[in-house]
Order: sequence, then structure tokens, then C-alpha cells
Amino acid sequence: MIIISAVVLLVIVVVMMGVKVVPQQRAYIAERLGRYYATLQPGINFLIPFVDRVAYKHGLKEQAYDIHEQVCITRDNVQVRVDGVIFLQVIDAHKASYGVNDYVFAVTQLAQTTMRSEIGKIDLDKTFVERMAINQAVVQAIDEAAISWGVKVLRYEIKNISPPQTVLMAMEKQMQAEREKRAVILESEGKQQFAINTAEGQKARVVLESEAEKLRQINRAEGEAAAILSVADATAESVRKVAAAISEKGGMEAVQLQVAELYIEQFGNLAKEGNTLILPANLGDMGSMIASAMTVIKETTPKK
Repeated sequence: MIIISAVVLLVIVVVMMGVKVVPQQRAYIAERLGRYYATLQPGINFLIPFVDRVAYKHGLKEQAYDIHEQVCITRDNVQVRVDGVIFLQVIDAHKASYGVNDYVFAVTQLAQTTMRSEIGKIDLDKTFVERMAINQAVVQAIDEAAISWGVKVLRYEIKNISPPQTVLMAMEKQMQAEREKRAVILESEGKQQFAINTAEGQKARVVLESEAEKLRQINRAEGEAAAILSVADATAESVRKVAAAISEKGGMEAVQLQVAELYIEQFGNLAKEGNTLILPANLGDMGSMIASAMTVIKETTPKK
């Protein structure tokens, strides 16, 4: 009975050794008598106990590995410390098992050497703005070599770029100088624009004042012309009325009286204005003077 139980137990153990359950997103490499036999897929797989064995186990998920910090020298001979992270995925379990001893170690070492090479191609100032280009260059270089290892490099990301403290201080001073330069430029541009705006304003003011003066002079000239025309029209109308009045009955007598009054009035004004008075020789012959004036008036009066 004990022997039967031992045999049954041995059979169960042997059967359990021959059954392998592979989880999802995993790949097992089976060897038969020390040689590659098969790649076991997810699910139940059967092996021959003591003949077949699982030599390697690989995860098929995307995996991330740190790239340790290292010292790189830029093209302008500045030492910087760079670290990163790389993302890998096993796409061929057979090559990952037999193509390289340790694909993780191989990929990380290749990433470090490639990073040192890429950093050495650019200046320090460009290392911070060319991260994407550096990442792509590292991925391309590693991916070409990792194909024979059954590994696909999905992406590489630089985490930190750390220049020496002295370089950081120099960069800070440079940035401060650039900011001050931009501030001075902006201030000068502001003053220039202010001067331009002021000049434009003065120009516009002068133009408007000249146009206003021009309109004022035009209006004044038009007003003076209108006044002269009005005076001329009034004078002409008064002359016509005087001429009409003279031609009426009694008009000449009224004219004679008016002439005499004006003559006497003007002599009176001369006497008031000065101490010296010049009199005509025939002052006594007032009638002849009035007669002479009337003769002129008659000759200039239009005939009806």
C-alpha cells in the first residue's frame, strides 16, 4: 500500500513537472537536453519531465530602466552630468535569450555611450533645447543594435542635465545681462515711439492751426468784400436818390442851400482846428462860388 501511494505520488509529481502554465504577456524558453526546443506561449504547455526544462523567462510588457548619471563633455569642453530613462520591450524571446547575455545591461551601456557621443556633438547652450533631437538620436542608435537582441527600444528620455556650479553661475549672469539688454532696448524703443508720437501730434496741431487760420482769413476777406459791396451798393443807391431828388421841382434850390451850408460849415471847422486860417481871395463873393458849384452839378446831372 505504501509503495502504491509512493508510485501515485511520483506520477503526480512527474505530471506536474511536465505541465507548464505560462501567464499572459510572458514568454518561456524551453530547452530539450540543453538545446533550444520551443517558446512556450501563454496558457498550458506540456513538457517531458527530466528531458525538457524552462531555461529563460521573459516579460513581453514595456519595461522602463534607469540610465545612471554619467559625465559627458560638450563640444565646447564643458562637463555635464546626464541621466535618463529608457523604455524597452521584448519582441523576440529566442533572440533575447541567446542573442545577448543580458539585454538590459547591454542596452543601458549602449545608451550611456551613445549619450556621451551625442552630447559631445553640441554646445552646452544647445543641450537644453535639443533634448528631443538627442533622445531620437539615442533611440535610433540603440534600436539598430538591439534588433539582433530581440529587443525594441520604444523611447529614451533625458531626465536631468546638470552643468557645474560655476557654469550655472555664468549662465545666470548671462541671462541677467540678456534681460537687462532687452529692458534697455524696450525702454529706448518706448522713448523713440514717444518722440515720434509727440512730433506727429505737433505736426497735426500745426496743420490744424494753419487750416484754421486760412479759414479765418478767408471768412474775414469774404466779410470785408461783402461789406465793401454793401457800402458801394448803398453809396450808389444814395447817389441815385440824390440825382432823382435834384431833378424834381425845387431840387436845385435845395441843393444850393445844402452847398451853402456845407461851405460855411467847413470854414467854421477850419477856424476851430487851428490859429491860422487861409481864406480865398473872393470869399466875399459867396453867391458866385455857389453859382459855380451849381453849374457843375447841373452839368453832371443826367437829363430826362
